[in-house]
Amino acid sequence: MTRRTTERPASVSGVGLHLGEQCTLTFVPAASGHGISFRRVDLPGKPSIRVALSEVASTERRTHLGDQKGDRAVHTVEHVLAAVVALGIDDLTIDMDGPEPPILDGSSEQFFRALQGAGVRSNGAEADVLTLAEPVRIIDGDSVYEAYPSDKLTLDVTIEFDHPLIGRQSGVYEVDSSVFERELASARTFGFVHEVDSLRAKGLIKGASTSNAVVLDDTGLVDAKLRWKDEFLRHKALDILGDLALAGARVRARIVAVRPSHRGTVTLVREMVKAATATAAKGATKVATKAAGADKRTYSVEEIMKVLPHRYPFLLVDRILEVEEKRIVGLKNVTLNEPFFQGHFPGHPIMPGVLIVEAMAQVGGMLLMGPIEVPESKVVYFMSLDNVKFRKPVRPGDQIIFEVEIAQIRGTVCKMHGVGRVDGEIVVEADMAAMVRDR
Repeated sequence: MTRRTTERPASVSGVGLHLGEQCTLTFVPAASGHGISFRRVDLPGKPSIRVALSEVASTERRTHLGDQKGDRAVHTVEHVLAAVVALGIDDLTIDMDGPEPPILDGSSEQFFRALQGAGVRSNGAEADVLTLAEPVRIIDGDSVYEAYPSDKLTLDVTIEFDHPLIGRQSGVYEVDSSVFERELASARTFGFVHEVDSLRAKGLIKGASTSNAVVLDDTGLVDAKLRWKDEFLRHKALDILGDLALAGARVRARIVAVRPSHRGTVTLVREMVKAATATAAKGATKVATKAAGADKRTYSVEEIMKVLPHRYPFLLVDRILEVEEKRIVGLKNVTLNEPFFQGHFPGHPIMPGVLIVEAMAQVGGMLLMGPIEVPESKVVYFMSLDNVKFRKPVRPGDQIIFEVEIAQIRGTVCKMHGVGRVDGEIVVEADMAAMVRDR
């Protein structure tokens, strides 16, 4: 696949959804390797903002790139980027004379039509593609995502709202330009009357109206008709597609998203990029390990619950990444929605050290329970902790990678050494002893 850009410029104009300011947005062809970027042509120096994870400033009700506070920013970019991703465009400058793209009718359709009208052409070099060698899973509050290796992009999306017109809706979309045009492009953003006052108090939805969003009261629609019965679901899929542009490459994966959010999708993309980078960097090591016969299978949270007796809010392991005979690697995603943050240093959230150790112990428990044919008949009891050291605080947004190794087995007692890392830096380590007993 070669990189793609547009043949000529194309523009759309209108008012922004959240900030309520007028803006003309112009798609401009870019050189091969440029990537996707926004350019604020209304500001001195015309600052450029790359579409990249490093530029994400906020994900509250929209995707906001650039500065958290200040002029160098673009807000609510997901509908624009969904059209860019759907057409497989790799290099593009998006000029804006305001801080937020026009909301238009609340969908991506007019952006998609503008890009089609501008023409899409080959741009030389080979396109960057993000693929996975192993599944990736994240939990962010109520949002749950899993991404699986695939040679195409498939979105399997489920939403759930306590409203008579929505409820629980699910759909699967194998995304290319024709599927996007037919199934997703014209699905509009939506919101609820009961949220209006709180959102406006935050400075949001200043440009919202029933002409650019599907608005719902407690029982039905306000001055609107649905384009599909599941238009709400389709728009959520559209939002996911737009946020995938942050990967900086064409994503090829099967993504399963339950109750998705902008923050959740950005977190997923971040973990997918990490996984793809790690695969590329450790390819030779993985081949050698496979040749040595190591079991590298992963465990999803559903599989973990078949082995460990723990349940919310005390199940502190989100995924097992690697399992060998005497070694295991697991992860814990730390989010602000963890129940313990309500009372542990309010206003300065730090994960309690005892719970960090408990999470590491649960990873170790998965290692001990692995060989047992009927895990529900057994339970792991931890007997001692020694040499416990906390190196750095763990905060919301961190992902702890735990590595636990068996140091010694004597009779029914197993001694293990565990280490937890965030972004490669050790945050905790400890020696643990445990035994497996009949439940």
